[in-house]
Parts: sequence; C-alpha cells; structure tokens
Amino acid sequence: MLNEIELANFLSHSSTKLGFNKGVTVFVGQNGAGKSSIIDGITFALFGQHTRNSNKGLVRRGADQGYSKVNFSISDRQFEAIRKIDSKGTVSAQFFEKKDGTLLPLAAGERKQFGESMTKTIESLIGMDFDKLKVASIVQQGELNSIINTDPKKFKELVNAIIGIDKLDTAFEIMKEVVENFRSSIREKLEYDDMDIESLKIKIDVATREIKQAEPQKKEMLSRKKAQENELAQLQKKIDTESVKELKIKELETRKSELVQYVKTAISALKKEIQEKEKKFSDCDGCFICISSKKETESQITKIENEFESSRKEIQEFLEKLGKLGGQEELAGKLKLQDGKCPVCNSKVESLNPLFEEEHIHNEIVKIRNRLDSLTKLEKNNREKKLDLEQKLQKALNAERTLSVHGIRQPQELAQLKEEISMLKNNIQGIPSELNSSENLVHLAIDPHSESLCKTIQTIQEETMGFDLTEFKNLKISFDQKRKSLSMIEQEIGAITQKIRTAKEQQEKISQTLEDLVLVKKYVSQLEEIRGQIFNRDGPVATSLRSWALNLISQKASEYLSTFNVKIQRVLLQEKARDVGISCYSGSTILELDSLSGGEKVSVALALRLGMAHILGSSNLNFIILDEPTTHLDEERRKSLVGILSHAFEANLGAISQFIIITHDSEIFENSNVDTIYNFEATAEGTKVTPF
Repeated sequence: MLNEIELANFLSHSSTKLGFNKGVTVFVGQNGAGKSSIIDGITFALFGQHTRNSNKGLVRRGADQGYSKVNFSISDRQFEAIRKIDSKGTVSAQFFEKKDGTLLPLAAGERKQFGESMTKTIESLIGMDFDKLKVASIVQQGELNSIINTDPKKFKELVNAIIGIDKLDTAFEIMKEVVENFRSSIREKLEYDDMDIESLKIKIDVATREIKQAEPQKKEMLSRKKAQENELAQLQKKIDTESVKELKIKELETRKSELVQYVKTAISALKKEIQEKEKKFSDCDGCFICISSKKETESQITKIENEFESSRKEIQEFLEKLGKLGGQEELAGKLKLQDGKCPVCNSKVESLNPLFEEEHIHNEIVKIRNRLDSLTKLEKNNREKKLDLEQKLQKALNAERTLSVHGIRQPQELAQLKEEISMLKNNIQGIPSELNSSENLVHLAIDPHSESLCKTIQTIQEETMGFDLTEFKNLKISFDQKRKSLSMIEQEIGAITQKIRTAKEQQEKISQTLEDLVLVKKYVSQLEEIRGQIFNRDGPVATSLRSWALNLISQKASEYLSTFNVKIQRVLLQEKARDVGISCYSGSTILELDSLSGGEKVSVALALRLGMAHILGSSNLNFIILDEPTTHLDEERRKSLVGILSHAFEANLGAISQFIIITHDSEIFENSNVDTIYNFEATAEGTKVTPF
C-alpha cells in the first residue's frame, strides 16, 4: 500500500508531500495543475521510469536538482524509495527499509554490470515491473472505456500482457536458443547436427560406391606395378654390366685430356726453354771476339791519353807565349826609331832589338798560332780515336758481363748451348700445333710420363672395345622412363588406397555419427514438442492459461458489477481464434455492448479493469490509479462512476486496498463518502496541494 509521496523540484512541484490511506483518494484540479505528475513521481521513485520525454525534463525549471520519494508498505514491512536527478539528467537512487524509526539500506544505484540494481530489488519485492504496474494499477486518461471499445484483437493482447504470455514468448525464444545451442554443441562435437541426417546418409552411399569402384582399379594397378618392376629389374641388370665400361670411358676421356694437357704444357715449357737458350746464345755469340782485343784497346787508349797530356802542356805553353807576344806587339807598335834615335833612351842606334820590332813579333805570333792549330787538330783526332777505342772497350766489357750473366766461361760452352737448342727443336718438330684428345695420341709420348699415360690409354681402349655410349644412354633413358611410369603407378595405387581408406573411415565415422544423431533428433523433437506445447502463445498451455484468466476476470468483473447497482449482472470473456469477445448479461439475456448506456459501459469497463487488477493484485502494492476516468462522461455518468468506485471499495471484493482518482471534476464528489480529496492548484511558486 502507498503511504506517502514527497516531491521536491520535480516537474511542477517545488515541495509537495501527500499521505495515503486505505480507500479512495481523489486529486482534483485544472489541467496542468500537476495532478498526473504524482503518477510520474511514483513510477520514477520505484522504477526510474516515467511518461515524459527525457530525464532532464523532470527537474523543475530553474532548479539544479529534484527528487521523488515514495513510502509504501507490504504486509507489516515499511519501505522508502528515493531517486534524485540533477539538471544534466544524472540520477542517483537509494532504497531503504524502515525498522524502529531507522532506515536500513537495501539497494542503491543501477550498476547492473556489478549486479547492483535498486529497480530489480523493488521489482522482486512488489512482484512486478514498470510495464506490469502500468497495466495492473495505472489507468491512463481515456483508457477506461477503451477496454470495451478497443479492437478485440488488441484486448486479447492486453489479456496476454496481464497474465504474462510475453514471458511465454520469451521462454519460447529461449527454448529456441536452447535447441540451437544444443545443435551447436552437437555440431561442435560431431561436426553435424540432426538437420544433416539425410545428407549424411547420402554421403555413406557415395562412400560405398567409391569403395566398390576403387577396389577393382587398385587390383589392376597392382598387376601393372608387378610387370613394370620385372622390366625394371632386367634393365637394371644390363645397366650394372655396362656401367663399369661407362666409367672406363669416362676415365679414358680423363686420361686423354690429362695427356693432351700435359703434352701442351710440356711443349709450351720446351718452347720457352728454346726461346731462353736461343736468347742466351744470341746474347753471347761474338762476345769472345770482343773480349780478345780488350787489352790492345786499353793500351791504345793509354797511349792516346799520354799524347793528350803532352799536347795539352804544349798548347798551354804556346798560349802563354802568345799572351806575352801580344803585349810585346802592342808595345812594339808604340816604340819607333825617330831620326835614328831610341825612343826610350833617345840614343842613336841603327836598329831596335828584335824583341821590340813589330814585324818580328808578328811573325812569331803567326808561327805559334800555326803550331796551335796543328796541335788542336791532333787533339781532335786523338779524341775521336779515343772515343772509338772506348766504345770498343765498352763492348768488350759488356761482352764479359753478358757471358758472366749467362754463366759462359769458355767458347766450348757456347758451342754446347747451340747443340742443345738444335736437339730441343728436333724433339717437338713432329708434334702438331693443335692437339685433340679424339685423335691417336701415341705420337705424344715425348717423355717417360707421357709415355706412361699413352700405355694407360691404350689399355682402357682395349677394355672398352665394343661399348656404345649412345646405346647405353638410351638404355638409361628407357630405365628412367619405366621408373617414372612405375612411380606414377605407385602414386595412383597410393591415391586409390587412400581413397578407399578415407571412404571406409568416413563410412565408419558417419555411421557412428548417424547413430548419435538419431538420438539427437529424437531429443530435439521432444524439445520442440515441449516448446510448441508449453511455451507457444497459441499452444495448449497458453490457451489454458488464457482460458483460466478470462474465466477469473469474468468472475471477478461479474462480482464487481453486482455491487454497481446496474442492470448488468454478469460479464463473460471468451477467446476466439484471433481475439477475445465480451458478452454482457442481464439475467439470461445477452446485451450488446452498443446497446449499453454510457454509465453501463463505464461500469463494465471498470469491472473488467478491477478483474484484471485482481489477477495482478495481484501486486503487493494493492492500489489502482485512475487518471481522468470521467473524461467524455456527462455529469450523471461521472457521479455514477464515483458511486460505483465507492461501492467497489466498500464491497471489498478483491485485494485492492487503495483507489487514487485524478480528475478536474470536483463537484462529482460532493456528498460522497470519499476518504481523502486533495486540491491541486498551479501557482508561480509551483503546484500547491491542499486537502478538502
């Protein structure tokens, strides 16, 4: 039962606190006065839900925070639920139980990821969630008459919602998931499920046919393999015999190549030796002749050098004399007899001393110069002779050096060198310049080693006589081809064997899987039957549940009608194929809904609503809120509704302990036995609530 609600800065209420008792409580006021806000306050405090567009709209304009607090009781226990919300839409929530004036926390917030939910705690406690409470306890404006005026198909859905058929729908889907999960687990374990039984049978048939076809093929392949192995064995025997000769042929070619290479190297070395000896002979030839005149040449050079020395001295003396005579000649040119007198002492003389006579001196100079010319020519000749002799001497020295370098000391050694050159040329004279290993190589025996190689070659040629390398290669090609053919046959046999093995394994595995899947199919069929019979909203369980609910609603509605002082004593709800029909009775007479007066329709609608609430009341809160139930009713029918509600509560036919009526028609409650009436008035400071 609701005990109290407190609103602060919540919607149009700045500060409102209302108390509730058993019986009928009426909220009276004009539209927009804040009457219906009480419904939002109750559902917000309990479930965090409401009829507004967003949480932000719940906070009164100009306020930073608002809250709704509801106190209610279940049996002897007292509870308090409060939710606060700020202007940003952030919500905080707390739920308490009151014991001895103390608030004991039961839940807080909505941290569902941590398993904490105040809403879930309240739902568990009162036995319904927000959606169920709206159906069971809250009749919105215009919804009362809609019960009998609505589409019968929708009325059936309303009944389904009241008795929890949606839970069956949920269970129906969960059962589907259970079946699918079971199938998934079976598929994970067996790779198949019961939906694959027919396809697996086809696979077994295919595997059986494959085995039947493959076994004769395998037998024929094994026969071909045996014949091929016999042919290969014969070819291998021939190849083993001829392989020795093939190796000898390879050795023969190696020896021939070795001989040719050796001879080429030897000839190259001989040619090089001949070139070196010929150069040595060429360098030394004539050297002994040059050396034989060396001493005489040295003597002649010494003689010429002595003559050079003598002539240089003589030339030096003449040059000195020539210098002196030059001075005398200059002086003689100045000394002349003048009048028979000496130009020096001025004494009379017949003639001057010849040493001072210019002509005499001139003649002496001429003689000396002639002699100098003679000596110069002689020196030149001697110099030329010396140069020739020095060149001749240098040749002799070079010849000595050449002989020393080549180690030739006697002319006989030079003659011996010439004979060696002639002998070496004779050794290579018969060997062609171009050697080929395919030719007869006997003539290449130029020394003991090459002679030994020639003998080895001849022996191998005798051992391999008659061997045809081309024929042997063809034999090996034939062997390789047959071996490849055998390998292909073995691969085919392996493939067929594997195919048979795989088919048998698959056959065995599928057979075992089929046995398991037959049991699975039986089990799934049982689950599907349970799902269809028990959880299907059109199944026998749901149909039976609806039948029970419709009978109970009809019974309770009829009981309420009997207290409403109307001519309708009984109402009957009957399920049809797709909807629910409503039949009204006055005695044994059936009354059509369209023939009922407005008040009678209100009575039937309210009786049905109370019957539905009985099924749900059904909730532990045991109250019903009627929001503007008198809308579209005339004054007489509105007053009739008040009387009906009063009679319903006084009759105490059900578990409903509280009626809360929201209306703007205050006059209809005059002279009524309503327990509590609150007047709602819109003011600048917010909704003002005062009791009548």
